[in-house]
Amino acid sequence: MPGKVNEIHRLPLGVTSSIAPFNFPLYLSLRGILPALALGNAVVHKADIQVGIVSGSLIAKAFEEAGIPAGVFTSLLTTPQEIGDLMLEDPRVKLIAFTGSTPVGRHISTIAGKNFKRVALELGGNAPFVVLEDAEVNQAVNAAIFGKYLHQGQICMIINRIIVHEKHYDEFTTKFVERAKNLPYGDPLNPNTVIGPLINQIQLEKAIKNVEKAKNAGADVLLEGKVEGNVMTPYVFGNVDNLSEIAQTELFGPIALIVKATSDEEAIAFANDTEFGLSSAIFTSNIEKGREYALGLEFGMTHINDQTVNDLPNAPFGGMRNSGTGRFGVPFVIDEFTQLKWISIQEEKRKYPF
Repeated sequence: MPGKVNEIHRLPLGVTSSIAPFNFPLYLSLRGILPALALGNAVVHKADIQVGIVSGSLIAKAFEEAGIPAGVFTSLLTTPQEIGDLMLEDPRVKLIAFTGSTPVGRHISTIAGKNFKRVALELGGNAPFVVLEDAEVNQAVNAAIFGKYLHQGQICMIINRIIVHEKHYDEFTTKFVERAKNLPYGDPLNPNTVIGPLINQIQLEKAIKNVEKAKNAGADVLLEGKVEGNVMTPYVFGNVDNLSEIAQTELFGPIALIVKATSDEEAIAFANDTEFGLSSAIFTSNIEKGREYALGLEFGMTHINDQTVNDLPNAPFGGMRNSGTGRFGVPFVIDEFTQLKWISIQEEKRKYPF
């Protein structure tokens, strides 16, 4: 258009809401807080009460000492769902950034949709770890042990199903079990401990029920764990049916499920056969083939020759399907916490047809 200058501006949304889970409380809280503040928004943050000091009070104190004006950051330490719903329904809140389970994320989406609010949701996962026919088994075992048992399996990206080509199944399971049964467990204050306690008794009871589900589904018990206090040592199940209830359940515990595949194509099909789509991994000696398969996996993140628990500040972190919407990481997170405004300036007199 002759004589017209166009400007595109990014503006803050106003007030955003951050809701964080119990696992990795400081990091997962700050992930929804810092970008919002940096982009000019105010934040109302609801921490998980189980980790309220780290996830809420500590952050609030740090901001207070840094001189952030009163009201720019508010931390809520509360358990009643009604308080959370009031925060979600408040018309002043323009975006809800939530990390947690898919059922709660669906509840938040319902409330947000009624009020035309934005959401940035990082939800549940069922991460597949796929060992293809040409994979290097020893390194795959190393990666799988770390990606399964880190933080006792209490991570949304944790390996949920290990899908192994039948060529490597026996070797992989033997080596995996040998590693798993020797992982140090117990006191989390001991720097050598790998398997510490689960967050609470409720989570432990869920893990115990999942062990029973696996046994009832007919899976082979390759390694029988034990329970001491809130510590559950590693369990390993083999020949797991990929369509069984246990294989389709997000396991927040140190329980490994190994599925046998007759071909690479079947392994990829098994990997995709879930409602979730957060993280995934493929092990192969052919990177081009790995990339081709990775593009066909319906997951927001796929890691070739690595395990599933990865995060980078400059990568688009987020899921597909029932694992959420939105992306964290720079510059992608900018889209989540800002809105675009178009300003045009007509510098010359415009002629109109009537």
